[in-house]
Amino acid sequence: MRQRAQWGQASIEKMLGALPVVAGFCSRLRIRELVDAACPVRDVAELTHGQVIEVLVANRLTSPAPLVHVQEWARAWAVGEAFGVEPELLNDDRIGRALDAIAPHLDHLAGSVGLAAIEAFGIDVRRLHWDLTSISLHGDYQQADPAAPAPKFGHPKDRRPDLKQIQAGLAVAADGAVPVFHRAYDGGAGEVSQVIPAMQALQKLAGPQPMLMIGDSKLISYANLAAMSAEHVAFIAPASKTYVPAEVLAGLDLADATKVDYAAARDAGQPAGQRGVWHVAEDVMTLAGPRKKDPVLDLRRVFVHSSARAQAAATARAKKLERAREDLARLERGLGSRHYPDQQAVADRVTAIGRARRVSAYLTAVTGTDAVTGKPTLAWHFDQAALDAEAATDGWYALLTNLPAQSADAEQVLRHYKGQEAVERRHAAFKGPLAVTNLYLKNNRRINALITVICLALLIFCLIERQVRQALDARGATKVAGLYAGRPAIPTGMLILDALAGIRLIPGTGQSPPTIPQPSDLQLRLLDLLDIDPRDLR
Repeated sequence: MRQRAQWGQASIEKMLGALPVVAGFCSRLRIRELVDAACPVRDVAELTHGQVIEVLVANRLTSPAPLVHVQEWARAWAVGEAFGVEPELLNDDRIGRALDAIAPHLDHLAGSVGLAAIEAFGIDVRRLHWDLTSISLHGDYQQADPAAPAPKFGHPKDRRPDLKQIQAGLAVAADGAVPVFHRAYDGGAGEVSQVIPAMQALQKLAGPQPMLMIGDSKLISYANLAAMSAEHVAFIAPASKTYVPAEVLAGLDLADATKVDYAAARDAGQPAGQRGVWHVAEDVMTLAGPRKKDPVLDLRRVFVHSSARAQAAATARAKKLERAREDLARLERGLGSRHYPDQQAVADRVTAIGRARRVSAYLTAVTGTDAVTGKPTLAWHFDQAALDAEAATDGWYALLTNLPAQSADAEQVLRHYKGQEAVERRHAAFKGPLAVTNLYLKNNRRINALITVICLALLIFCLIERQVRQALDARGATKVAGLYAGRPAIPTGMLILDALAGIRLIPGTGQSPPTIPQPSDLQLRLLDLLDIDPRDLR
């Protein structure tokens, strides 16, 4: 029998989730203290800027929302109990003023919180991975604040050239893939020119110990490598064709390379016979500066061959050739039609096909006009010599480094470089679960302040993951039972936060303290691994 529900009193329960965890990590990182020291408020203020920033970090980690909805989120969640902040004070005007306040101090806060993380959690920062990403913005931002990185059109990673962007750089420690440093840049800033300032900031974090900086091909320029060598900073980065031409890669012989015992993460669960095979070889190269007086740099050049990469390149080339053949065959059938009535129209279409299918390097085409019919003609073929030359480079790429051979052989250089995927994963989290799509704020000053808030949230996100994994390792385990769809799984920041999301709190009344309904066994296990007691509220 169907029953009809009745209206009742509103529930007094609030979502608690991971708020106690976030509050505990914020305290260890001294976020409130550092923000309040840099941006003090008057004694009559009901909230400090540090309190507001902590709450914004918590929002990103529990239920990311546009800033105008943060107050509503705070009412539904136990923000008052976990952070000692009344939700009614968190209107969008107060949040905007907090972002404006920290905007002039972002570099100082990034460095100070990063240093606090290194000290509090013992993060090893001798190897750091650096990379930039872009954040697309909705809005014109014609009156950009010149004191802050400006939204501009550029080359967005999300392929939205119609939107302006801001760029953000992350430095991720190899120890736990923890982002210990971040910085925002103009949307049109060149990545190559940002390397030296980033290196100098990272040196301050690393202190006197040796530092290895790993990046993508934008790390490589004479000015960057000369500056790193002069500062005794080691580096590893892949070389573009500007520095290692395709002819050099084509001249390599796999028989002269050394097979290494390395398996990509994607092959970890595959039988040995089905895994990709890796080979390395090395030599030395010199890099001269643009001026005669510039010192010549001596670099190690480590050549890497991946069988999986070679197979992927061959497959991609075969597909684009086949698609180009289909397009050219369709063009031949249409010669003389209203679409291709003359030689110029045919030549234009051939050029378009070569560009769209990326076969211009080996497509040879001759167009003309039939003397009898007056119709355009076309003869084409793919240059086999050009195809063979490109195929010879399949699977090969070169890494440049100034690491001495006694501290890292060619195989170790490869292993160091393959850790670069950590920064790419963190960029994905930065723009995925921790950010809000359709980013739109009042001005670029607040945009850059919000980027710092998201980066602080990302730092805690990664520290949570690192601490759970370390606690498991101390107990001789790698997985948490029941973490993913009831099955054991290696803990990630997202899985941990999702598992804790269901914890609730019943607010206290009068002399009665708040009550937390009994968490599940999985939640208690995670809280134990994190060394957090959710009953210890602020």
